[in-house]
Amino acid sequence: MLTISDECIGCTKCVKVCPFGALFMEGKVAKVNESCTLCGACLQSCSVNAIDIPRTIGTVDISAYKGVWVFIELLDAKDGKKQIRPIGHELLSAGKGLAAELKEELCAVLIGHHVSGMIDKLASYGADKVYLVENEMLQDYNTDSFSAVMCALVSQYKPSMVLYPSTYVGRDLAPRVATELFTGLTADCTGLSIKNGHLLQTRPAFGGNIMANILCPEKRPQMATIRPNVMKKNPPVAGAKAVIVTVNIPIDKSIIRVKTVKKLIDESHGIEKIDEAKVIVSGGRGMKDRNGFKLLEELADELNGAVGASRAAIDMGLKPKPHQVGQSGTTVSPTLYIACGISGAIQHLVGMESSDIVIAINKNPDASIFNVAKYGIIGDAHAIVPRLTEALKNRKKA
Repeated sequence: MLTISDECIGCTKCVKVCPFGALFMEGKVAKVNESCTLCGACLQSCSVNAIDIPRTIGTVDISAYKGVWVFIELLDAKDGKKQIRPIGHELLSAGKGLAAELKEELCAVLIGHHVSGMIDKLASYGADKVYLVENEMLQDYNTDSFSAVMCALVSQYKPSMVLYPSTYVGRDLAPRVATELFTGLTADCTGLSIKNGHLLQTRPAFGGNIMANILCPEKRPQMATIRPNVMKKNPPVAGAKAVIVTVNIPIDKSIIRVKTVKKLIDESHGIEKIDEAKVIVSGGRGMKDRNGFKLLEELADELNGAVGASRAAIDMGLKPKPHQVGQSGTTVSPTLYIACGISGAIQHLVGMESSDIVIAINKNPDASIFNVAKYGIIGDAHAIVPRLTEALKNRKKA
């Protein structure tokens, strides 16, 4: 039960931020009624730490939790509007199968400002219900505001599981929510299934050398972040509709500790997120140095693609970590993947095996990468890549 100590100074901030009207003022002291769901939104607003929510270790009544939820991450489009990040469609597709097996609803959680126009799109990818929270203070992602909203929603509606994208946003939001709700979280999953009514979460461990299967049998909701491009996206169903649950959750400005003053987008080469790129030119140890990677950047420019790298190249300092393709990096699914100077270690192959067309360039004819390539070129990538780039330039001039 939530308790309010004598330290309360009667500022009323907790009353204003409570999503369920569970807090009220009695004289100059805040009080709590039976509507409290222990969501924790009030904790963030209290500047004197007068509020306490005891979290007990032990089992919960898991029968009270129903529904498979997917947190929908939004991106800034070039026209300034928001759009659904593709991983959202993948998670809805995966969640649809889980929900069907459990005979529960698949629900999308849509948080933002003026985002209701995306609901039909979510329905087309399988959402039976959409929880919509709109507020001008939710225009851009912020840990404090979004975690308060998610905790409030989960506490009130009690889903059996919540799936998040394993992106910068998902990796930031999910652990915050899990901590506030005192439940488990499995990060960076590459597989999801149902075992004895529980969510079986599969993820690489020990640098990708083994795969761990994880269950959360005693706590709810079960929570996981899932890598982009590892779940098969179902084709959208035209005309599908979802039930809309509009939830008004007040947000006190005082709980937001970080303010976005200005957005700066780095336009330097290769910054495009490789998990969303349609063409990737990737290099390994065989590219030797940064001059070798400059050749790959020039080829990627001609193909309007992004530059990736193997773990070996990352360890050599030839590219920053966000460019790593593989089991311990990013899983990609481009239309075209060109592997240059990459031998084909299993950890790397797992990260790019769903590419539509793979072209391998390697001077070792026995390199494992040729086993997954549709087209192979045996030779030195330092000599071959510039010729490919030149051929593309000449084709554009013709």
